[in-house]
Amino acid sequence: MSRLEHVNITVSDTHKTAQMLNAIFGWHVRWEGASIDNGYSMHVGEEDTYLALYAGPNEQKVTEDDASYGTRGGLNHLGVVVDDLDAVEERVKAYGFEPHFHADYEPGRRFYFYDHDRIEIEVVEYG
Repeated sequence: MSRLEHVNITVSDTHKTAQMLNAIFGWHVRWEGASIDNGYSMHVGEEDTYLALYAGPNEQKVTEDDASYGTRGGLNHLGVVVDDLDAVEERVKAYGFEPHFHADYEPGRRFYFYDHDRIEIEVVEYG
């Protein structure tokens, strides 16, 4: 058996991103500390799976023109399964993000949003 444990992504501010993910998805910080190249990392998620958030010492800018789908090895989006899609969408809106691309089809309902670093997150409810 195999399972995905984590994905490591570069963000502008690990604490800001961790706070947002915890507020929207009810996750928690599993670990945090100094990391590679004088950066800082935080592991945010649940007991068995998490996102590793990394911020280096130099700020990297991202614009709306950056297209991950056109970059080999680029991150296209993160997918998060939730029990109550409508409640999570309200938390996303309260955080100031704009949900887009709503779709209801078998086997579930979903929407997407971009966070403050232009990382696209898909939120899906099955059932």
